[in-house]
Amino acid sequence: MLFRDTGQHNKPDIHAYYGEHEASIGLDGELQEGIKVRDAKLLRGSMLLVTFSTGEKRLFDATKLKGGAFAPLADEKTLGDFTIFHGVVTWLNGEIDLAPETMYCDSYPYSEEVA
Repeated sequence: MLFRDTGQHNKPDIHAYYGEHEASIGLDGELQEGIKVRDAKLLRGSMLLVTFSTGEKRLFDATKLKGGAFAPLADEKTLGDFTIFHGVVTWLNGEIDLAPETMYCDSYPYSEEVA
């Protein structure tokens, strides 16, 4: 269940997992391809360096997360204590999650040359 869906997420869907296999199926029955988070690293200033399944690295500014559900992430220790579960970044044992599509759309391209 997504707390914040600003139209950037795919149409409503169900995620199914069986062993090492997974699928995202739209409520209309159509199989969907989706972007996933492969790796993430907390940087200074509540920024996350996120590596997506496309191979792209992007910067995500967690200070832009609004709403009571994301309030615990204002603490950088909590923000840095995340898990990637089936391509989705989660916090607090899965109590908070953020769709990878949202992370991608709300992030900025990262260049190793600038870093």
